[in-house]
Amino acid sequence: MEIVSARLNRLIRFLQEELTLPANAIKLAVRECEQSSNVLPIVLWQYGLVTLEQLERIFDWLETA
Repeated sequence: MEIVSARLNRLIRFLQEELTLPANAIKLAVRECEQSSNVLPIVLWQYGLVTLEQLERIFDWLETA
């Protein structure tokens, strides 16, 4: 569980620093996927909080993280 939390924290930092997503957008998405952080990028996209290009960048980041 600790590894998941560390990865989620790194993902949130990426979303804030690289994609400059607002904190409230990230909080909304995290709340929606509390049981599985793997779907966080999809939730952000479904709510229109990231573009398709940003979603691809997130997946690229996750692949190398």
